[in-house]
Amino acid sequence: MSNILLDVNGIEVIYNHVILVLKGVSLQVREGAVVALLGGNGAGKTTTLRAVSNLLAGERGEVTKGSIELRGERIEKLSTSEMVNRGVIQVMEGRHCFAHLSIEDNLMTGAYTRRDGKAAIAHTLEKVYSYFPRLKTRGKSQAAYTSGGEQQMCAIGRALMANPKMVLLDEPSMGLAPQIVQEVFEIVKDLNTKEGVTFLLAEQNTNMALRYADYGYILENGRVVMDGEAPALRENEDVKEFYLGMGGGDRKSFKDVKSYKRRKRWLA
Repeated sequence: MSNILLDVNGIEVIYNHVILVLKGVSLQVREGAVVALLGGNGAGKTTTLRAVSNLLAGERGEVTKGSIELRGERIEKLSTSEMVNRGVIQVMEGRHCFAHLSIEDNLMTGAYTRRDGKAAIAHTLEKVYSYFPRLKTRGKSQAAYTSGGEQQMCAIGRALMANPKMVLLDEPSMGLAPQIVQEVFEIVKDLNTKEGVTFLLAEQNTNMALRYADYGYILENGRVVMDGEAPALRENEDVKEFYLGMGGGDRKSFKDVKSYKRRKRWLA
């Protein structure tokens, strides 16, 4: 078994000192794995990623309980730039590119923390272009005039320019056409297998995420309600019903059904 890279243990997150968003979330990411955070809108996926990358303060949020460790080191107090230095980069939801800059200039902003010289950075840029040939074609185009798919690729490419060990990817499929979503996930899997980049991704498209992830955690209302190896989750009847759109009728929450089933077992 590979080493645990990230260990999130029982974290609670509160916004504006009053709104409890995460209620004891625990998860682990092994080095070299692709781990998916799944669940509907408002389940707590983005908040979990922001807790790991220390971007909560800008949203008036804070981790009030629990711990987050990267390779055994507590990281809750580190700044975002210190996280980047440790190889953890977040790709925000909504493809945040610098609209007025060219695609290539956008990519180069990802390398600003590097100290290993121009040749090494140029080598990484060529590598990014080999994974995203479309970005090479559009390299001189202003980001504002590129497609949603190209902007998503640019956002991931920019993260790769920092030579990350782990990329936190927030809703990579949002607003993209199905074939582009597949292309993005294929590239993620490629980067994982060929470059050894670890991914923790938050994704509402459960079907797609479980095809490419090694392991998954399903969140609902700020809690992990189920986790397991991706193939097992794909075959799980409850997951099929609630998250893969294979169930019929009016759907209650996953949690309600689970507690109902538990009660039924106790009463039997």
